[in-house]
Amino acid sequence: MSESDGTTRDSIAADRRYDVAVVGGGPAGLTTALYAARLGHETAVFDRGGGRAAMMQDTHNVIGTPESVSGNEFLSTAVDQLQSYGADYRREFVTGIERAGDSFALETTEGPAAAERVVLATGFSDERPEPPLPRTGRGLHYCLHCDAYMFVDESVYVMGSGESAAHVAMIMLNFTDDVDLLLRGDEPTWSDETATLLEGHPVDIVHEDVTGVRNGDDGWLEALEFEDGSVREYRGGFAMYGSDYNNDLAASLGAAINDDGTVAVDDHGRTSVDGLYAVGDLTPGHNQIPVAMGQGAKAGLAIHKELRAFPKSLDELEAEGAVSASDVPAMPAALRQQASDLASMADD
Repeated sequence: MSESDGTTRDSIAADRRYDVAVVGGGPAGLTTALYAARLGHETAVFDRGGGRAAMMQDTHNVIGTPESVSGNEFLSTAVDQLQSYGADYRREFVTGIERAGDSFALETTEGPAAAERVVLATGFSDERPEPPLPRTGRGLHYCLHCDAYMFVDESVYVMGSGESAAHVAMIMLNFTDDVDLLLRGDEPTWSDETATLLEGHPVDIVHEDVTGVRNGDDGWLEALEFEDGSVREYRGGFAMYGSDYNNDLAASLGAAINDDGTVAVDDHGRTSVDGLYAVGDLTPGHNQIPVAMGQGAKAGLAIHKELRAFPKSLDELEAEGAVSASDVPAMPAALRQQASDLASMADD
């Protein structure tokens, strides 16, 4: 969809033209949209649903949020907050994005949309081991920094045969003295240096594959069965098989992609393509909710500085003259009304 095929920003329905379009509805994308909307920009989130945060049984390491809050509850509250400031939340899948002059044209499962700035918050998917497996969130985990605390003084496995699995197994010794590294019949691919490190740490390497899972009445893992007939008790553990980054949209626009599949960005989420941002798990760094929220906030602030109408530059004032009182405020009427409604509710 582009000007070359007859589609322009003005040809798209007015209620689908935005200053900022965020693709992805996780913590990073929702935070970017929250900042953009509160700073006076017409904003939409396009979210196909699902995602890593939605899978969380409990929320950890998010200050002010009880750990009993599930990922879906966390995201639902965020969407309500976002909409209260006048942003649109669209449950749509973005199938393509193209440049349309200085703007972007988006194609979604519900039709075309347009935006001056696009923020990709499409994240990644954890590569999952083959069954049989414990239940995700009840014995099978992917985030060491989120869930290591759950296994203090418990029996823990780490599943995988690469560098990351070996190092996570050694890291878990900070929390427990009972750590097994499960190769599941695969040959290790870690370096000779890592092999030497493993030899110097009390990690039990198990070569046999898993053949069965034993869960308790509460659904939590209790033990794994192995092909040699042995049974090992575990409270839970971590699968370390890598990540599949959802970078197709970024690549289609010509954005620089790092060797690991993440999208290359600067400190405020700008990609190598003008007007295109990326935040959250799609970018390098720690895959953590507070980190993602911080990235979203910084991207929202950077976008605001690019899009805000005032202050005018000296060149603009010389070319256009002084700003008229009738030109301010620049914030769209609908967002101003939303702010007024919120203020009235607070006064009641």
